[in-house]
Formats: sequence, C-alpha cells, structure tokens
Amino acid sequence: MRILMAGASGFLGTRLIDRLTADGHQVTRLVRRSPRSADERRWNPSAAQLDPAVVAEADAVINLAGAGVGDRRWNDGYRQLIRSSRVDTTTALATTIAGLPPGDRPRALLNSSAVGWYGNTGDRAVEEDAPAGEGFLADVCRVWEAATRPAEDAGVRVVRLRTGLPLHRDGGLLKPQLLPFRLGIAGRLGSGRQWLPWISMADWLDAVRFLLGRDDVAGPVNVVGPAPVTNAEFTRELAGQLRRPAIVPIPAAALKVVLGGFAQEALTSTRVLPGVLTQAGFAYRHPDLATALRVALAD
Repeated sequence: MRILMAGASGFLGTRLIDRLTADGHQVTRLVRRSPRSADERRWNPSAAQLDPAVVAEADAVINLAGAGVGDRRWNDGYRQLIRSSRVDTTTALATTIAGLPPGDRPRALLNSSAVGWYGNTGDRAVEEDAPAGEGFLADVCRVWEAATRPAEDAGVRVVRLRTGLPLHRDGGLLKPQLLPFRLGIAGRLGSGRQWLPWISMADWLDAVRFLLGRDDVAGPVNVVGPAPVTNAEFTRELAGQLRRPAIVPIPAAALKVVLGGFAQEALTSTRVLPGVLTQAGFAYRHPDLATALRVALAD
C-alpha cells in the first residue's frame, strides 16, 4: 500500500515506519520543514496548508501527530499545544480527504486518539462504547476525534486509535521510570490503586498493521493489552524484573509539585479493555504484563 503518515518522527511513528516498510509498504512522511528526501512532503497543519495531490496519492493515511503529554510540565501554553497539535493536524487531513473527488480519496484514515477519552473510570472496566469522561485529556480526545468527521462523512473508513501506554525502554511510560527504579528510589504513585492500560510495543505495532488491513473495522478501537493492572501491580512487577526495591511511594502532593497540571492525569484510573480488537480476532504476542515488560527491557 501507499501510506501517508503524519507524526512519523515520534516515539511510535519511527517504529511504525520501520515495520510498514519491512512489510513492503511505501510510506510518505509529512514534515513541517523543507523535505530532505524523496519520501517527504511538506505541510503546515496549523495554517491548514496541505497539497490535496499528496493525499490523493495515498491508499491510506495514518496520523500520529501530537505533542507529548508527559514531555513537559503543564502550564496554560503547553495545554494549548497539546490540544492544537492534535486537532489542527487531524482537521487538515480529514478536510483535505473530504475535499477530494470520491475516486481519489484514500480508503482509510487511521487517526491517533488516546484512552484519556474515558477520563477516570475507577475500578469500572470500559470498552469502546463507553462515553467520554471528564477532565482535560478527555476534552482533548473529544474534539480530536470529532475532527475526523469530515473524512468519515465522505465515506472513508476512519479508525480512531485510542492508544494506551506502550511499553518500551526508549520512551512512553517506561523510559522516565527506569533511572529512579534502578536507583531504588521509586515506588507507586499516590495510592497505587489507579488502573494502567498498558500494551507492548510489538502488540501496538501489530494492532495498527492489523487495523490497516481490516476493511470491516471502523470507529474507536482501544489499542491496549487485554489485562490492565493497577499502578501498584505495575510497580511491583517492574521492580522485580529490575531486581530493585520499590518502597518509596510518591505522594500525590509531590507529584503536583513536579508535574504541575499533568499530576491529576497521572493519578487517573483508566481500566480499559480491547473490545473491538478481541472481537476482530487480534492475537496478542504479549498478553500479560510480565512478558511485555521483559521484552521492553530487553529491546
């Protein structure tokens, strides 16, 4: 397939491109600077500038663009960047797709979203039919997903990838925790009772490839592992695999000092299950946390 990708230089995008090209697909990357290679095309999503001819060349579009939610301490400016970096890119792609003649439109748009859609679910397990929750990230996910509607209304298959927490030692949930855990100065966050919807990196990549080829799957898809765990359980497992103690709990008040507005999201309990993937017959390589962490630490 000919695939057009936004967010190709990020933590997930770089790994997905490697996998897709290894599968034999031709991937074109959207970049905001001058192109440096034949597989790059320039765009400016904040100004809604995207050449329709670039989109018309694609069989499918994958959008993973968005500023990292845990990359910086949150203030009003960074909250706005988190929102605009997702909504602007999605709007530019969806409206451009919708504006093409029907025969020129890509067959599918796989657009990133997040399990933040559900807000705080406590101990209640949720699948894709659950409504949006409350809080900043839930609000972002609501407008983010709504921005895909022009493409959907134009008859294009749209998959909203409600991604959980991919496990890999070079990024995501795991990277910032490795040093304090190895130093023996880590522990559960707050009460530790909040649920974490993790997924192994290999399974995330496999799930996206699976959804790319499944013309019968559309709408929201929880891209998470089948067995979410609490933060306390995650802490014990990671400490055990690193052979380090994890006896220093981090109080909620301390998190607020370090993380600012992101602290509340870090303490949110999101017990999400992969209903659509399970029903579609997706087979996980790493269905349990112990195996997924072992692979993530060895990669």
